[in-house]
Amino acid sequence: MTPRKEFLEEQKNKLLKAIQHLAYSYHKIIKLPTHPNQLDEETLETWESFSARFGRVADVFLTRYLRTFVLLHDPGFNGSFRDFINQGEKLGVIDHADTWMAIRELRNISAHEYTDKDLAEFFKKLKLETPKLLALKEKI
Repeated sequence: MTPRKEFLEEQKNKLLKAIQHLAYSYHKIIKLPTHPNQLDEETLETWESFSARFGRVADVFLTRYLRTFVLLHDPGFNGSFRDFINQGEKLGVIDHADTWMAIRELRNISAHEYTDKDLAEFFKKLKLETPKLLALKEKI
């Protein structure tokens, strides 16, 4: 097995484990309120854990797995992050590049401060996009 194939397999295993953790957190938050005024400390902590797990799956998939997959299929490929996502769509690893750019943006947003309204919208978007991350288990 080539070093790149080995690395892809390692990333696949990390991704599958991260997806398993995300699924656990997703099932915990699915019926929780999203507005910060309705959250006690324990519920907020559950949301924050879920957010971190969402970010980890997005990060491992987009920056490690997808990038390695593209380079395995086209060793000379060179481009921006967006180029790799577009190439992943062409190779059939992802369905819609724009969706994955939006997921990446959600992952990046998690490090910022929010108003209560922004935080509620952020939680709603995470909840809405999570099934796409969980579906990666079947794609990889």
